[in-house]
Amino acid sequence: MQKLAIQGGKPLRGEVRISGAKNAALPIMCASLLTAETLRLTNLPELHDVGTMRKLLQQMGVVAEAATGEITFKGDKIDNWEAPYDMVKTMRAAILVLGPLVARFGDAKVSLPGGCAIGSRPVDLHIKGLQAMGAEIAIEHGYIHAKAKRLKGARIFFDIVSVTGTENLMMAAALADGVTTLENAAREPEVVDLANCLRAMGAKISGDGTDTVTVTGVDKLHGATHHIMPDRIESGTFLVAAAATGGSITLRETRADILETVLEKLTEAGAKIKVAGDTIHLEMSGRPKAVNVRTAPHPAFPTDMQAQFMALNCIAEGSAMVVETIFENRFMHVQELRRLGAMIDVEGNTSVVKGVDHLEGATVMATDLRASACLVIAGLVAQGETVIDRIYHLDRGYEHIESKLSQLGANIRRMK
Repeated sequence: MQKLAIQGGKPLRGEVRISGAKNAALPIMCASLLTAETLRLTNLPELHDVGTMRKLLQQMGVVAEAATGEITFKGDKIDNWEAPYDMVKTMRAAILVLGPLVARFGDAKVSLPGGCAIGSRPVDLHIKGLQAMGAEIAIEHGYIHAKAKRLKGARIFFDIVSVTGTENLMMAAALADGVTTLENAAREPEVVDLANCLRAMGAKISGDGTDTVTVTGVDKLHGATHHIMPDRIESGTFLVAAAATGGSITLRETRADILETVLEKLTEAGAKIKVAGDTIHLEMSGRPKAVNVRTAPHPAFPTDMQAQFMALNCIAEGSAMVVETIFENRFMHVQELRRLGAMIDVEGNTSVVKGVDHLEGATVMATDLRASACLVIAGLVAQGETVIDRIYHLDRGYEHIESKLSQLGANIRRMK
């Protein structure tokens, strides 16, 4: 199993290019199931999850041809409507093939998902939504089996905000008969990026980016070219790493408008930030100030940045509260941070972090994708060597993270 070894104590300096967003790429790849024509996607990140999704689509009969930074998908020969357990168990996003398959072929069989162990992410919202659109659904032998002659437009209210639920039903509704209204829908920028791709394919969608999305179904969709949006979580992770190490970095090919709450918190921590076009420059002199964080659905503070800010707070001046409202099991990085000397108390969904003068390198274990990023940041500021085990989580969501950090002057290497 691979590990990362980091010699901490060096401020990050320089420029880095931000990759395409994993959380936008995966649902948009599934949109290729909605048409027999070619969907060309550019700015696709080289990630383990993107490779897994490509294999899953190919297994169904989609022809996927890759060039540098892009893949073209052609779904005119799809003959298998099943997403098996061995594909789905490592990547929960595989549930996103369910809506497109039922919408276009009237049949889909998708394994109940696996993925990160950060808490329960039930698929019942996907199932209820498809049932409201007229699909017959059975759960048998660990699989969701959905059938429908043609899905019908419906009014669907989400009990809780669900990003993948919104995306799955938006894709299903694109080919349904009639108008579908999704209420209490997710407003994340990645949902908007999927809607932009679907519109380029001929879908009729409005309201994306608000809590009410309206989709008027069409008979068929056509091919298109779509450029995947930049990854706001990768952007945020590099900015927090620079702030924690007292560095000065510039991000290229990113967007500040999808990072507003993160930039506000970094400013509160004492960072100086300048935005120009598709670049963000951050400079931090001295020790950061502790900042309180409370996660909530977009446009509030993103749960995917909670762990990184906890790492920042570990060495900040003062104490901070970190409240996690999205996932019930997303503090697994706390005990690993304590191994580095962090002072953190946890009660329920709240952590109180008391900043210390310095962390000390140790061997730690990554438990999920964003916890891995948190430990990398902690390793970058710790004195001595930090070794992070089980970094396969990192490769699911960060493209070439050690080479990008090396570019910024970090002393980091991958070990077998």
